[in-house]
This record gives sequence, structure tokens and C-alpha cells, in this order.
Amino acid sequence: MTSMARRLSAFALSVILAASCSTSSPRTANGTTDGSTSNRAQGFKFAACMRANGVKDFPDPDASGQLTIDAIANGTSLDTNSAAFKQALGACKSLQPAGFTGEKRTADQQAAALRFAQCVRDNGVKDFPDPTAESPLIDTNHIPSAGSGAGMSILHAAMKQCGTFAKEAGVTGP
Repeated sequence: MTSMARRLSAFALSVILAASCSTSSPRTANGTTDGSTSNRAQGFKFAACMRANGVKDFPDPDASGQLTIDAIANGTSLDTNSAAFKQALGACKSLQPAGFTGEKRTADQQAAALRFAQCVRDNGVKDFPDPTAESPLIDTNHIPSAGSGAGMSILHAAMKQCGTFAKEAGVTGP
């Protein structure tokens, strides 16, 4: 899948999930609503460390200061399951900004995540994998059919149909 397709996928997911979520105040990666500059600074240090440890295309935090594993997995061409990524993540663990890896889903959230995955499969994305409690809910690197424009359209439609399960799985939108 091209980098542009991944970005479009991440953007579409944001729009779909934002529409299905509450209108609570947006939160930064560290859980605050104040746009914490210290977490953003930590994100820049972490990104620099990841690049220094072999993940050359690792991005800096976005304009709001957020940097999450979901954004990396779905908004870039980086393979978060590669050996190089895992090695760099281990080397830079002490620099991770708050909220980068997210939190492990609760048992109820994981059950909803599995219902979401089944719903997406039932809505046409037969190769949509079951997420683990620690993994992103949607990782387009592991959905071969999403590598084409038509496959991405089917994925977007399925995500829209299954948005309630995503919300129950802990997805709060952008």
C-alpha cells in the first residue's frame, strides 16, 4: 500500500470515528486538554531516538503534539512489527511520550475489538485480522486487501458500519 493510501486511510478513520464519538474536549497524548508542551518536547526526543536507532522515517509529533503508535501504524509506511522498529522501540523506551503505546484494552474493550474485527470481515474485508489487546485496532499494514483503492473503499465502508464496536473498544477519535 502506498504512503498516500495509508494517510488517506488514517484520515478517513479519524473522520468516521469522530462522527460516531462524543464531543468531549480533545486530549493530547498525555491525557490533558492543555496541549502540554512538555509531552510534545518528549515526543521530539523520542522521534529523534527512533531515527538514531534505525527507523529513519519515524515522524515527529503532529502540530498538536500528539504521537501515538496508532498514528504511526496507520499514518505512515513504517512497519511497527519489524525487527528494526521493535529494537528501536526498546532502545528508546525511556523517552516514550505519555500515551505513545496507548494502554492495554480492558477485557470488555478487547471483546468489543474482536466484535469490530468480525463486523469488518462480515462487511467485506475478509482478511481483517483480530487485534490483540496491545495492538492498534486497525493496522493497514496487516490488511492486504486494503492495498488497492477498491479495497480501501470497502474497508472504509466496513469501518463506518462497525463504528459502534470501535467506540466500545476504546477508540475516542482524533
